[in-house]
Amino acid sequence: QVQLVESGGGSVQVGGSVRLSCAASGIGTGDKCMSWFRQAPGKEREGVAAISAGGTEYYGIFVDGRFIISRDTDENSLFLQIDSLKPEDTAMYYCAAKMIGSCVSGGWSATYAYTYWGRGTQVTVSS
Repeated sequence: QVQLVESGGGSVQVGGSVRLSCAASGIGTGDKCMSWFRQAPGKEREGVAAISAGGTEYYGIFVDGRFIISRDTDENSLFLQIDSLKPEDTAMYYCAAKMIGSCVSGGWSATYAYTYWGRGTQVTVSS
């Protein structure tokens, strides 16, 4: 059984940083395309970043160099470092995994292309 469990969210001040973690079980983070999505209230879920089995990274246009995706295959975990947080970064952040190693196939930011999802971790940015 595949499980993705996110952690690391919370309330952060504008300009601060946060590191989100996604602990995976039943699936290898180094074998699949792994991604982070986010969803703000009243908005659609959007792709933040993805990393393929081969290590290629993909980022959303809004990322503007403030987000870094990484993984630790020994820990079987995925991470998202977010710096210089803005109020518009407030959202529920989700970890997702495809059944394949390629992020390109089906589109890296297409929610329908992902098979497994975590329950999310909330990031709230306040001034």
